[in-house]
Amino acid sequence: MTTSFPLFTDYEAFRPWRADPARWLPIARDIARGHRLASAAPHVFSTGTNLVLALDENLILKIFPPFLRGQFHSERSTLAQLRGRLRVAMPETVVEGERDGWPYLVITRLPGVLGADAWPSLPEGDKERVLAEIGETIAQVQRVPAGPLGRIEPGWDVFMRGQIEGCRARHERLGLPQKFLDGMDELVRDTADTLIAVDGPPVILTGEYIPENFLLSRGASGWRLAGLIDFGDVMTGRGEYDLLGPSAFMAGGMPRRVRSLFEGYGYSAADITPDLKRRLMALMLLHRFGDPTRQIRIEGWQQKAGNLRELQDLLWPI
Repeated sequence: MTTSFPLFTDYEAFRPWRADPARWLPIARDIARGHRLASAAPHVFSTGTNLVLALDENLILKIFPPFLRGQFHSERSTLAQLRGRLRVAMPETVVEGERDGWPYLVITRLPGVLGADAWPSLPEGDKERVLAEIGETIAQVQRVPAGPLGRIEPGWDVFMRGQIEGCRARHERLGLPQKFLDGMDELVRDTADTLIAVDGPPVILTGEYIPENFLLSRGASGWRLAGLIDFGDVMTGRGEYDLLGPSAFMAGGMPRRVRSLFEGYGYSAADITPDLKRRLMALMLLHRFGDPTRQIRIEGWQQKAGNLRELQDLLWPI
């Protein structure tokens, strides 16, 4: 008889259990059998938040613990809302269901190389091209009506107010150097009203256009963006929020890379004003997963920038 899923109420208890596939793989394979899906040689993905495994070359099974049910709803709704509306590929839902209160999705497996594996070795010209394509894709996603995604809680204004309230304490806990903490209250205070407000309807945000969440393919002209994956943290809000992931993890403070990303998104050099950089710097501190100390990929940035204003010019040097 197949073991049932246990009960977890938080990620700290769930994490070590998730890290031992022997505990949950038999249940996952039983789910696959229940839908008459082959799973003779499943491949478990060790990274990520939920239980994720490739059943074969064509299908992925994602299982969400009950306390992360919101991620299930986000992923399912986003895949439906964006289907057929982007230039790049996205998974399609094949099956959805629930086992012992744990919702799951079976989705198509996209071809390509995970960005996290390919990005470090890409030629510089290919990196600039991929960043331009990421910018274009962000803009495409944000032109799609939010539909049911607009009902995801918390709404942007509530989310921003909560992030603002806990901003300083959070970055003190994460170890942000004092010279950057010193200007944080002023930066957040000066930009708060602008950031809480949204010009026009809130747009779809993934919050995570980072190498772990896209696929690349290599053709005659070099590497290109091939697909997007992982939509468990989608929300709606201010569009500039989604420029932060590629800015921190991929652009590296290099002018041509930054320009490629922003031009792909639809911003010209004239749009990259000090006010925009200041908003982006504040949003980076207020981001749900923002942790500059561990995320900014600019060698020696803590020595090169003496305060937040210098840091924003280092991150967006155009």
